[in-house]
Amino acid sequence: MTTGATACIGLGANLGDAAQAVRDAIQALHAVPECRVLAASRLYRTPAWGCTDQPDFINAAVRLHTHLPPLALLAQLLDIERHAGRDRSDAAAVRWGPRLLDLDLLLYGEQVIDEVGLQVPHPHLHARAFALVPLAEVAAEVPFPGHGTVADALRGVDVRGVVALA
Repeated sequence: MTTGATACIGLGANLGDAAQAVRDAIQALHAVPECRVLAASRLYRTPAWGCTDQPDFINAAVRLHTHLPPLALLAQLLDIERHAGRDRSDAAAVRWGPRLLDLDLLLYGEQVIDEVGLQVPHPHLHARAFALVPLAEVAAEVPFPGHGTVADALRGVDVRGVVALA
C-alpha cells in the first residue's frame, strides 16, 4: 500500500432536499474504504453555472486522505451518486443541468490526470466560485496544478452570490 494522497471532492445538488443530499454524501464519504475525511466545508447556496435557468445549488467540499488510486476513488464517488438516485446514463440530461447529487474529484495530490472519464484538476475548477469557495475553506493551501494553490485560484474568481448557510 502506498502512503496515499490528499484528494479534494466537490459536492453539489439542486433537486429535492439538496442540502440533505449533500450532507448525506459527506457522511457516505466517511465510509469509503481506504479513505479518511480530513475536513468538510460548510454548505453554500450558489447560483447555477453554465445552464443558469434552474434552481440554485447547494455546494460543499471535502478534503480526504486516500490510498485509493484516482479511478477507484472516482468509482466510489459515482456509487455514492447512484445510491442517492442519480442516473448518469440519461442521454436526455442537460449538460450542467439540475442534479440530485453531483460528486466531482477536483484534485488528487499534485497529479494532472487526463484519462477517459477523469480529468484532474477538474477542467473548470479555476473558473467556478461555487467549487472554489467551499474548497478553500478546507484546502486553501493545497497545490492546484497550473494555478498555485486553491487560495491563489480563488482570488481570480467572482464570488458574489456564493452564500454560506448557517
